[in-house]
Amino acid sequence: MVRAARESHGVDDVAIATSTASGDDAVAELGADLGVRVIRGSEDDVLSRFVLARSETGADAVVRLTADCPLADPSLISKVVAVWRADPSLDYVATTLIRTLPRGLDVELVSAPALAEADAEADGYHRTHVTSYLYAGPRAFRTMGLVVQPPANDLRVTLDTVEDAAALDAMVAALGDRPPAWHEVVELLRSRSDIVDINADVKQKALAEG
Repeated sequence: MVRAARESHGVDDVAIATSTASGDDAVAELGADLGVRVIRGSEDDVLSRFVLARSETGADAVVRLTADCPLADPSLISKVVAVWRADPSLDYVATTLIRTLPRGLDVELVSAPALAEADAEADGYHRTHVTSYLYAGPRAFRTMGLVVQPPANDLRVTLDTVEDAAALDAMVAALGDRPPAWHEVVELLRSRSDIVDINADVKQKALAEG
């Protein structure tokens, strides 16, 4: 994830926003070893952790990359950032508003003012999911989604289960230990049904389930 963020264009700073729980000490130590700023906050109120990260970095917008999406594509990150830089009045830019990419290639950007508004107003599961208040909350924000063609949202490259981990290991073995381009991931999976089958039966949780 750190490599993908560093290889993207338009991102000024990279930080790991993890919790203060002892179980995340290893994450903080790895961040220090990589020379990345580590910001630690609430384990349960993840939104507040992102607010803390924005405050400590002074960022005008925050790109959210979650560690359960380890095949992040630097070019997708760059495109999301470029869209927002072209129109900073947008509150939220993401590849997930209309899913056409495999689940697990998620890139989200939220502007600093919108993040502050979400922090002031959001409660419940919106505080766990960080950005959901911006697209599924009670009021409208200015959002823009990026889509690709042909769609590949039937594919799964996220990490939630043992089966997901096995599938990702197989993908990395085939693609190499590097941040791949999204279309390389899609092309691999379209040609390797044996990899797709590894986690084909995993069901994604609904948003409110956490």
